[in-house]
Amino acid sequence: MARYVGALDQGTTSTRFMVFDAAGAEVARRQIEHTQIMPKPGWVEHDPVEIAARTNEVITGALRTADLDGKDLAAIGVTNQRETTVVWNPRTGRPWYNAIVWQDTRTDRIVSALEPKRQLLYERTGLPPATYFSGTKLQWILENVDGVKAAAERGDAVFGNVDTWVIWNLTGGVDGGVHVTDVTNASRTLLMDLRTLDWDDELLGLFGIPRRMLPVIKSSSDRKGYGVTRRNGPAGAGSRNRP
Repeated sequence: MARYVGALDQGTTSTRFMVFDAAGAEVARRQIEHTQIMPKPGWVEHDPVEIAARTNEVITGALRTADLDGKDLAAIGVTNQRETTVVWNPRTGRPWYNAIVWQDTRTDRIVSALEPKRQLLYERTGLPPATYFSGTKLQWILENVDGVKAAAERGDAVFGNVDTWVIWNLTGGVDGGVHVTDVTNASRTLLMDLRTLDWDDELLGLFGIPRRMLPVIKSSSDRKGYGVTRRNGPAGAGSRNRP
């Protein structure tokens, strides 16, 4: 019987995994930093492949420290650096570009062009035009990375904030990985209507983003969970065992 829960914190500078018992006491922890890539002033990037690898390493390391394996976990919760934008090929698992981090300001011209739509954005999303949010970063990738726009139209380029990228990898990646996000992450994209809790077609048109790129939006506490990892089998509803 699974007696522990895991918490994955994929942050801006490091990835951490913690294991807790039924009383809420910490029984294990592992944390590893990842590389900060700054190719130009104002540009901040991460390597998504490195983030996926660090996720595997911290989960495996924490479980090993406590002499546990994935079957001992009833569930894993995920928290993440929000707004950081990843686009990858779901057939190969390879990113089309580095993750553009929430701090990055390269989309300032896109933001300036959105100013006439400020009221629309605020009414639909609760957010103003800003380089901070994912929608402008995704638009930049579609417009500036060779091959991505055409790939997106045929289903060979999908988007997610880091939560989506991590969950997709944990639940199988190219072998059936689940392409999902939760409402709170989706609300930081400039693309979700707060009234419907779904992607807004008018906003997708404004940013030039094909809807098929986007993950399914689910409740933050979906009782059926988001998926299970493909190694060690399921550990209960909503769980994601050791990858």
